[in-house]
This record gives sequence, C-alpha cells and structure tokens, in this order.
Amino acid sequence: MKPPSRPGTVLLTDYAWPDDSVERSVIEKAGHTLVTGPAEPSSAGAIEKLVAQHRPAGILTCWAPVSGTAIGTSPDLRVVARLGVGLDNIAVDAATERGVWVTNVPDYCVEEVSDHAVGMVLAWTRGLAVFDREVRAGRWDPASARLRRLSTLTCGIVGFGRIGRATARRLGAFGCRILAHDPHPPQDVPGVEMTGLEELLRRSDVVILHVPLTPATHHIIGSEQLALMRPGGLLVNVSRGGLVDTDAVIKALDSGHLDGAAFDVLETEPDVPAGLSAQPGALLTPHVAFSSDASVIELRRRAAEEVVRILAGETPAHACNTPRDLPAGSGDPR
Repeated sequence: MKPPSRPGTVLLTDYAWPDDSVERSVIEKAGHTLVTGPAEPSSAGAIEKLVAQHRPAGILTCWAPVSGTAIGTSPDLRVVARLGVGLDNIAVDAATERGVWVTNVPDYCVEEVSDHAVGMVLAWTRGLAVFDREVRAGRWDPASARLRRLSTLTCGIVGFGRIGRATARRLGAFGCRILAHDPHPPQDVPGVEMTGLEELLRRSDVVILHVPLTPATHHIIGSEQLALMRPGGLLVNVSRGGLVDTDAVIKALDSGHLDGAAFDVLETEPDVPAGLSAQPGALLTPHVAFSSDASVIELRRRAAEEVVRILAGETPAHACNTPRDLPAGSGDPR
C-alpha cells in the first residue's frame, strides 16, 4: 500500500439516492477526487472495469459487488467502504490479503429497521394492508376480520445485536412475550428469554430476522424451519433476502401453515417471484427498511468520512477486517 495523506481518487460505485452531493462534499473537502459510477448497481465485471480505469485509493459501494479482482486491480487502493451494514457484496478476504481496509456504518439505521419490522408486525396483526386492498377494491366487510391481539403473542427475534435489541424494546411496550436467539447471547436481558433457534421457532407466533448474510446463515429459514413454526404465524425479514428459502415460504403460505410473510428484502431483488407476489398473505417493501431522511444523510456522510480518515492514515472508526502488512502510520490499531 501507498503511504497515507496523498490526495487520491475515490470511486463511488453506485448509490440509492438522487445524487452524490454528500459524498462529494466530504471527499473533495479533504482534497481527494470523487468519481461516480451509475446510480443503479452494476455487475462485478463492470465495477472491475471502473476500478481498472480510475485506479482509486478508496471505494465507496452501496449494493454493487466489489470482487477480489476489483480489489486487486488498483495498486493504490487503501479502503473499501460499505454504504450500509452488510458486507456480502464485498470480497473481504481478498481485501484483507492485499492490505485494504473494509469498513461499514453499523449503527446508522437501527431505529429505522426496527420500526419497519415492528410496523410489519402491526400491519399483520391489524390486517392493515389486506383491508386497505379490500376497501380500495370496493369491498367493505368488517365481519371478515380475523385480527390478533399483539400482547397475547410470542415474538421470536433471530439475531440480537443492535437492531434486534431495539426491536425487543419496541415489542416489549406492547406486552407480548419475547424470545431471542443469537450465537453470542447476552446475559440477563430484562423481558427477553434467550433460546436456541429450534425452540424459538416452535414457540413463536411471529419470527423476525435480524442477522447478517454469511455462508452459515444462508437459507437459515427453509422448509424444515418453517415446519417448526406455529401454524398461522408470521415471518418477517428486514435483513438480507438470502436468509430465507423463498420457494419454501411460498409453499408454506399456499398450505396455510404460514399466514403471513413480511419481506423488505428478497434473494432475487429487484425481481419478485410471481408465486410470492400472488400471495394475499405477503407484505412486500422494496429494501427500504434502512431509509429515512435522517438515516440516509448520516450513512452517506459517515461512510465518506471513513474513507477520508483512512486515506489520512488514521484508524478507521468501524473496521470490519484487519488488513495484512499495513505500513507504519496507516491507521493500524494493532
């Protein structure tokens, strides 16, 4: 890697907002040059070509895949910063081997994602989306209501990090029983019972996923897990689409074993499987759980500031790896 503090190029691979003004302001104020790719995420090959063309010292990426080839293409590269939390679109191991930092912004949208998950639960218990569709279609039939009292239900939270804990606090205010599962369970959380995954599935009326997508969590919810859930339950996924076997969910909805599936993310997004969109029990939003006026500005600013920090030779605030063979003064906290 090159020594710190030299002005360089930063590549913004893609973005899910109207412009690059926030990122550009932060990057250019620090004396660097921002190059912006297309708003829509490009293929891995297209990103590799962009990196080869511009040889950036830093990469900011939202959803576009940053492959090992892309990381190895620029000899000046110091950091790949995720405009988000999950790292499944970044070749982290390749970055580590090449001495490149990988960072994220892990806490910018805790409230938004938690609110979204709880909003989906409330929409299901109160039939909000279903009855909205019915009324708009000219059907006014209050006698058809089969609604639920949230305080009588058991809600299971899979993944008990920042967002999982925030969701538990919100659900606790409604008086429902709360179970949680996490590979590193905290001790003595008031109002929350920590359990194994299978026990959580067996006992929960509502299951909410708050876990990252890794090889170990891919399809963590499939046909076997759905079969364990109580009949007539709800599955909520506001994390990553790959956590869920969508075909298995469609079959569970078809059979009536699952009453509802509330998804903000899909394994095939932006393509929505026809078998899922046809389900009256499916509540679908287009990967917006993270979004609010406040959270998006915070995300963009903090991700860009992390790039500037590392290019100045400082320690990253939210390192997701420990790069090999870092030179002195490069922000290595070891």
